[in-house]
Amino acid sequence: MVIRRATIADIPTLMDLLQQVLYVHHVARPDLFQEKGVKYTEDELAALIADDNRPIFVYEDDNEKVLAHMFTIVEDVSAPRVPQKTLFVDDLCVDEAARGQKIGEKLYQFALKYAKEIGCYNLTLNVWSANKSAVRFYERQGMTPQETRMEQIID
Repeated sequence: MVIRRATIADIPTLMDLLQQVLYVHHVARPDLFQEKGVKYTEDELAALIADDNRPIFVYEDDNEKVLAHMFTIVEDVSAPRVPQKTLFVDDLCVDEAARGQKIGEKLYQFALKYAKEIGCYNLTLNVWSANKSAVRFYERQGMTPQETRMEQIID
């Protein structure tokens, strides 16, 4: 098992995992998310892979098969907030066939270690409240709400 930076060769697997995330979001909020689609094109993924401020990490098993990804963004927050660096987890997905093996937990712990190594104050992410299993997962990792985004659907 290894967690490493994504490469161009990982793009097909990243596309598949992103589709899995989209479907989870679609099931939770079909009013907001299409069942199928693309978050990034292959060219956009290639650019992200090369961007050191938006590192993408993958979890690879002992057979060199990518089973999960984690898209991150290194952010520098400034005034009027207290200036600080944060690592934002933009997307974390474990292949549906590999869930239940603590891979998400390993990726999350890797993110914490990486954030500390690069001098971040905190690690942040967004999670859809309708995705109860993801909310519980992040709470088990020690995360707490930083802010809450509210909505009211207009009929």
